Amino acid sequence: MMLTEATPQLVSREERPPAPLRTNTFRQTRPDIVGPDVPASPFPIYVSGAVQRGFGRGGKDLGCPTANLPDESIAPMSSVTRTGVYYGYAQISTEKDGKTILPEEDSKVMPMVMSLGWNPFYKNERMTAEIHLMHDFCSDFYGHEMKAVVLGYIRPELDYTSREALIEDIEMDKRVALKSLARPAYERYKSDPLFGTSHPRLWRARADKSILCSR
Repeated sequence: MMLTEATPQLVSREERPPAPLRTNTFRQTRPDIVGPDVPASPFPIYVSGAVQRGFGRGGKDLGCPTANLPDESIAPMSSVTRTGVYYGYAQISTEKDGKTILPEEDSKVMPMVMSLGWNPFYKNERMTAEIHLMHDFCSDFYGHEMKAVVLGYIRPELDYTSREALIEDIEMDKRVALKSLARPAYERYKSDPLFGTSHPRLWRARADKSILCSR
């Protein structure tokens, strides 16, 4: 089968698949809203983990700072999803090592986009899950627990000939995510029970249970 822009790649942590090159045709035909009016299988998918330091290029190079999840956080998505860009909601714990560090404003449930894949433009050697929360944080939150509910798929992972083209698509991803989430069946996930549990261990327990239910 010929690889095209519309051919998303199955998630594989062992082998980096080839990524199609992004073209102007793809950019011009992108929809403003993606997904059905109600999240459909395999969504919702729940993930959680402690935020790790990444490559440091999201904010610096792309104007889109991301929170990197540990490798084990990719596992819940590996058997049911594909590489590419996803959308949903996420929340950061204000506490770290038992101490409140972040202000409450930074702990709200927020819209997010997630890149799951190999970042072919940067030629990554391993697959990563990077989440961009649509909020201006007062400080960094490395080491804090993050929990997220993934509700839909925006587009496949692509390669780029320029950083400007990549940034253009990232900004479009964010607009698509916000419009796609502005539907009643999606908005209700802001109040999902996952976000109501305050202890990191409870987040993981809730996430593990929900992952099984989503398959």
